Amino acid sequence: MVGKLVRKLQLLVGVVFLTSCAQMPQWSELPNNEHCVTGKEYLWDKFKERKYLCVENPEVVRMPSYVQLLEVPPAKNKPVVAVYGFTDKTGQRKARDGIADFSTAITQGGTEMLIDALKTAGGGTWFRVVERQGIDNLVRERQIIRSTRQEYADENSQGVGPLLFAGMIIEGGIIGYDTNIQTGGRGARTLGIGFTRQYRQDVVTVSIRAVSVLTGEVLLNVQTRKTILSYGSGGDVFRFVEQGTRLIEYEDGVGNNENVTYAVRTAIEAGVLELIYQGHDRGLWVVSGNHRHPHQHDGTNDLHPIGEKEENE
Repeated sequence: MVGKLVRKLQLLVGVVFLTSCAQMPQWSELPNNEHCVTGKEYLWDKFKERKYLCVENPEVVRMPSYVQLLEVPPAKNKPVVAVYGFTDKTGQRKARDGIADFSTAITQGGTEMLIDALKTAGGGTWFRVVERQGIDNLVRERQIIRSTRQEYADENSQGVGPLLFAGMIIEGGIIGYDTNIQTGGRGARTLGIGFTRQYRQDVVTVSIRAVSVLTGEVLLNVQTRKTILSYGSGGDVFRFVEQGTRLIEYEDGVGNNENVTYAVRTAIEAGVLELIYQGHDRGLWVVSGNHRHPHQHDGTNDLHPIGEKEENE
């Protein structure tokens, strides 16, 4: 009877081990994907000396919001906008047990992500974004050009053209990062064999507003949020056999965490998309062509300036 139980436990451990191989890192003798080993090959090769982990090739990230932003119809007149900064206003730090971590929980590249989203809109046919983040470098370079041309000027030399000024400033920031909005899990254990699953949901919130340079009035304001899901599962075997003289112990688990940087980027892109439609509804510009209806996710069009029937269909 005990022998049958031992064989069953050994079979269970073997099944768990085989099914967990896909969760283990993939190893390679060379740092490229052509020499990676997975699955059953890993069982044989895992004992061999490996120098590299299999690496993934770089890729261009295109989230669902990115595709929607890219498909916005071209603008009739491209607004000129400036971005001075789009910073992390949450003050959140990475949580680590037992140590003081000064690393921020949110990316500090919000400005670059906002500029990228503005230039992505309509495939680059919507906003003319002027450089303000590195304005000191730009002005210094223009001074070098101006002084060089003055020193070596001839009758055909031309001066440096004027800088393009913006009609609107895009302001805002990452205003919220709330953790453990939802948590939960389930598990079971019997005869020393157990399995657990856990999940956690966080939320990041961004705010984007458009300010008129001439009057200082806030013309548009949008807030968007994106959930961040973390998931983990694992199992273990802990059992004494042979009348308590032998111990069988095995653990296995895997965790998946949604990328926080991608979540921030998605929220910013969704905010820019809503900013475009909000500006259309309030008469600041016109979104032509087959654009999304209704404009707002709540099923309404906010102060729609065009009264044509087909515009609201």
